Amino acid sequence: MKLRIFLILVGAYLGACSPKVIDVKQDTIVKTDSLPVRQEPKSPCTSFADLSGSDKERAETAFVLYKDYVKAGNIEEALKHWKVAYSIAPGSNGRVKYHFEDGANIYKKMYENTLDPSLRRSYVDTIMMIYDKKKECFGDEAYINGIKGFDYFYYYPEYTTPEQTFNLLKSNFDVKGKNADYFVVNPFTKLLYDRVTEGKLSNEDGRRYAELILNTIANGKATCKGKSCESWEIIDEYAPSRLEALEGVDDFYGCQYYANKYHALYQLYPDSCEIINLAYARMLRGNCTSDEPRLAELKQAKAVKCYVAPPALSCAAQGNEDYNNGKYKKAIESYLNCVQNSNDNEQKAKYLLLVAKIYYRDVKNYPQSRKYALEAARLKSGWGEPFLLIGNLYASSGPLCGTGRGWESQIVTWPAIDMWTKAKNLDVKVTSEANALINRYLQYMPKKEDIFFRNLKAGQSYFIPCWIQESTTIRTSD
Repeated sequence: MKLRIFLILVGAYLGACSPKVIDVKQDTIVKTDSLPVRQEPKSPCTSFADLSGSDKERAETAFVLYKDYVKAGNIEEALKHWKVAYSIAPGSNGRVKYHFEDGANIYKKMYENTLDPSLRRSYVDTIMMIYDKKKECFGDEAYINGIKGFDYFYYYPEYTTPEQTFNLLKSNFDVKGKNADYFVVNPFTKLLYDRVTEGKLSNEDGRRYAELILNTIANGKATCKGKSCESWEIIDEYAPSRLEALEGVDDFYGCQYYANKYHALYQLYPDSCEIINLAYARMLRGNCTSDEPRLAELKQAKAVKCYVAPPALSCAAQGNEDYNNGKYKKAIESYLNCVQNSNDNEQKAKYLLLVAKIYYRDVKNYPQSRKYALEAARLKSGWGEPFLLIGNLYASSGPLCGTGRGWESQIVTWPAIDMWTKAKNLDVKVTSEANALINRYLQYMPKKEDIFFRNLKAGQSYFIPCWIQESTTIRTSD
């Protein structure tokens, strides 16, 4: 979706200010004395109605002129007239509010056009004061906190802390519940994930907000209209994926979460042993008890359709049992114990790859998965599977390193394709799978216009940030 990706949330905010409210009040005169006259709430800020003579004319003219200069791209002139409008009549006509976001966007342009740290600091402070003034004039503190949190997260993270940004975004959810403003959902989800995995937020609170985020997305998709639905679709591609990654946190989600999600998956593929075993293990991970009907159903399906004779007593037996019961960290410990007790490098490599796959598929810890995949590759030369896995890790990092679409999420395909290419060059046995993955993900690379916009060229070296931290080669999908 081109560059809009990461600004998915800006939607109405950058281009058309605050969410629009349709004014259904008519100017028709009702010829009766029996009905009360409906009046707009009185803003505490000076409006056109509070002015007279030349002041009123100056304010109204300034409102028109600054908009014209903004459209023309003349930021300096726009700012001059905007300051006049803002200082004389911040309350405008008592209803119009867009001049606050317009002012914030003007100062954002000025911020982008200078590298002077003191000027940048002052511009950010001014932007936040403009938002506070809007709150003073028109209220809706939760909305204003959401905008401030959004700006801090995407544009000015160095001028605050993740905790302060998290609390600003959280206040929007605390007040509005499932009607939270759409632009807060993705950044709040990212910060929620970080705080839970870093142990800065309890599982109980994290789970409560995770459920609220999912309810907000469902409500937004069900009630959206027109182009606003596109924003909710983009949000739906990112936030649930980040929340799903919290399955890797022990005791975060409970039985009902796993039962609802994985029993439904089993119903779609009732004859797949892979799905049956996955669903059964996930429900056990959620501490579902034997009296849970859906667990009993899966246990029966597992016994009938997926029976495997118990393995002979071996080093890996405990790891297999732990894994099948959804005890992923114990399974990892068991397999690593096998590595320590083995003198066979090839056997060690297989155990290490098992550990890497658990970290990828089940615990959702990509850096650890890569670590063990690389250790496995070092112990067994000419083996492509570890690099197939690392390629999958990179390709799956779109929601982790970006918002699911756009530049940050597209460029992870470059190192992914590097890994898959390396895998097939090392190991002819994985050639078919590697080629299928490469062909599938070529379409998700940035387009020529995307790299041109950033003054980049195909063939240049490019460093991928986020957790990947590798240099790759710029390529395009067209």
